[in-house]
Amino acid sequence: MKEIKLLEPKILWQYFEDIIKVPRPSGKEEKIRQYLMDFGKKFNLETVTDKTGNILIRKDATPGKENVKPVVLQGHMDIVAEKNADSNHDFENDPINAYIDGEWITANGTTLGADDGIGIAAMLAVLSDKELKHGPVECFFTIDEETGMTGARNLKPGFLNGKTLINLDSEDEGELFIGCAGGIDTLATFSYKTKQVHNYSIAYKIYVNGLKGGHSGDEIDKGLGNSNKILNRILWNATNRYKIKLSNFDGGNLRNAIPREASAIIVVREKHKNSFEKYLKKISGKIKNELAITEPGLQIKPEYIELPEKVLRKGIQKRLLDAIYACPHGVVSMSQEMQGMVETSTNLASVKFIEGNRILITTSQRSSVDSAKQDIADQVASTFRLAKAKVEYAGSYPGWAPNPDSEIVRLLAGSYEKLFHKKPVIRSVHAGLECGLFLEKYPDLDMISVGPQMKHVHSPDEKLHIGSTQRFWKLLVDVLENMPEEGNRGNNGMLE
Repeated sequence: MKEIKLLEPKILWQYFEDIIKVPRPSGKEEKIRQYLMDFGKKFNLETVTDKTGNILIRKDATPGKENVKPVVLQGHMDIVAEKNADSNHDFENDPINAYIDGEWITANGTTLGADDGIGIAAMLAVLSDKELKHGPVECFFTIDEETGMTGARNLKPGFLNGKTLINLDSEDEGELFIGCAGGIDTLATFSYKTKQVHNYSIAYKIYVNGLKGGHSGDEIDKGLGNSNKILNRILWNATNRYKIKLSNFDGGNLRNAIPREASAIIVVREKHKNSFEKYLKKISGKIKNELAITEPGLQIKPEYIELPEKVLRKGIQKRLLDAIYACPHGVVSMSQEMQGMVETSTNLASVKFIEGNRILITTSQRSSVDSAKQDIADQVASTFRLAKAKVEYAGSYPGWAPNPDSEIVRLLAGSYEKLFHKKPVIRSVHAGLECGLFLEKYPDLDMISVGPQMKHVHSPDEKLHIGSTQRFWKLLVDVLENMPEEGNRGNNGMLE
């Protein structure tokens, strides 16, 4: 940790180190909220909060910049709380154990929280930097972006003053984002009954782990393995061959993360022991071979365990495994307007046995076309309804349509080319940003999203590139210092 805060620029890295020490999983942002309120008080800045828990900190213009257009900088407080199965990290109480690994910063067995901790750090650096010349600045910190976009969804008109917003929640250097996909969650719930375990049976716990996981929007087209789909494939075939009995299925965690680990408890007749183990070895080899390029760390391991007391009845087991097998996962269609960009996708995020003899399956869908988003959600819903599950939709949020006449896009693109002597890529992103929700309340907002290079966000392999972060800060400073005055149109770069 000592090394991180000594990186340049120190004002940015010191705040990043502070922030990753503050526990802040989605829905548990009390500690980071208090940290931000204390920060505003320390620097004598106007600091306000709304009923939802969002925080806004305002900083007046530096002398001579009073007539410059106000800018809203925006990021979210919460992090995706993902960890390796062997980690005992407590996201509600423990600081992130981060360290420098060559050109990157990463964490020990958990998500790093650079999404969006580096955005928060940049805002605090702007607010506390006495040398930076800028117009009026509002720094807007939202809650619960990762699980429900609750802060953005409940933002009220009149809370923000500025009409130019720079979202600091992107993960690709050299790319400026001017639009994003909308999303929706489709939840399926099965009710089940159990029965006694047969005599002359043995039990296994089968683990699928070692997958990369990652962001279910940005990395859905990378051909990554889905632990739920892999495990279910094994169980589905084993059911048909050996009439195995399922006692438990536990896979994935978060709706916006490609699942990396899953496990199941199964019962096999003792007479099938040798044949079943040969089958498991054979099918595991096939799956590993299929994913050898994208998932070289995939592991599929059985473990002998004591017999469970109960297993699922035959009917519900068949309906459950059939539905998971049939449920689509991955890219549904590519954009016809923007080459190389995913238009529509779906993520089979988690399978959980929950209280009340129920099984909850969480899926999430994304699309830059609202009708296509609903269409794939309906396809997923139909799959589970055919299996007699109860289905509901939740958490729908709109996409963000690109504005071809955006002033802030021209300004930021011009600054990037001036500083780094190359043109940035300007595109939409197949991920959910809060910008679409902001437009519902503030239809005149001119917005862009930018950030440093990160990899494997929403997974314990998340890492932040140091040099890219330094360039991100340099770009943000240049844009703030060169914002035009009210009534003037910036021309330091043209959108092409």
